Amino acid sequence: MFDRIAASMASRPARWLVTGCGGFIGSNLVERLLGLGQSVTGLDSFATGHRSNLENVRDCVGPEAFARFTLVEGDITDPKACAEACRGADYVLHQAALGSVPRSIDDPLLTNAVNAGGFLNMLVAARDAGVRRFVYASSSSVYGDHPGLPKVEERTGRQLSPYAVSKMANELYADVFGSCYGMQLAGLRYFNIFGPRQDPEGAYAAVIPKWFAALLAGETVFINGDGETSRDFCYVENAVRANLLAALSEHPEAPGKAYNVACGERTTLNELFVLIREIVARRRPEAADVAPVHRAERAGDVRHSLADISRARELLGYEPVVLVRPGMELAARWYFRAAGVEA
Repeated sequence: MFDRIAASMASRPARWLVTGCGGFIGSNLVERLLGLGQSVTGLDSFATGHRSNLENVRDCVGPEAFARFTLVEGDITDPKACAEACRGADYVLHQAALGSVPRSIDDPLLTNAVNAGGFLNMLVAARDAGVRRFVYASSSSVYGDHPGLPKVEERTGRQLSPYAVSKMANELYADVFGSCYGMQLAGLRYFNIFGPRQDPEGAYAAVIPKWFAALLAGETVFINGDGETSRDFCYVENAVRANLLAALSEHPEAPGKAYNVACGERTTLNELFVLIREIVARRRPEAADVAPVHRAERAGDVRHSLADISRARELLGYEPVVLVRPGMELAARWYFRAAGVEA
């Protein structure tokens, strides 16, 4: 399915808007779209994204393809910036957000202003610009304390953090804009996406780049809790494909729904640490003897997460093409280069 859609894109170029274009997932989307001959507008304030990610995209696709990229530097909390970015767009891939459960607990007002208020600004701008379809990043955090595994889109529990509430608000707003204004929208509930350009720095860095950086630098690796917490880790290539499939699926039932984006397999934090340590030890042998330090669980975290991806398979043609182990090997090349270690 994806190969067919990619081929059709090459023959029918369109204008795409990627919000959060300087971020981890956003920059990967920009790279793929430019590689498929599309014109891309990027919107980013660079509050959490990085200009260096876009510079890396330019190096990957070449100057001729990168000439089809236009940057609008602005914040989604600014309606004027949203309107400017949406002007002329056929499709919107909305990735801009303040991620991290702990960050949202530390600063719920800012999380709400960006993730809920900014999302509403983007919906209004996209509606007024007449975009064909609006695909947005939701999160597996919306499942909250629902105990069932695997996670099925229709069954959510009580959200456990301001971040999770903000993402659920996105889905509610999208449903309303679909029914009130006839917009075509699709939400993607990301499950622990990882891969190239994911930032290892900062207090709210994700666990995978953080552990790579710590093991490469000979620093302590911390595991929250007993390490038996499990997640459905998903390589970024799968998320990129899901975005394009959600934007272009011709299935009549595709719009107006939320979709799990994951691999459908579960990995504990202990298993993840062993895998990353094994990969790092090939370049830094002393890492093989490192033992993690366990500390308290984080507030707002769920114990287990595993996705049912059957809806995305059926309505979007989604299939994860890179599973956890090969994805970790691919991601390692990026982290090694970032740390100045030969890949």
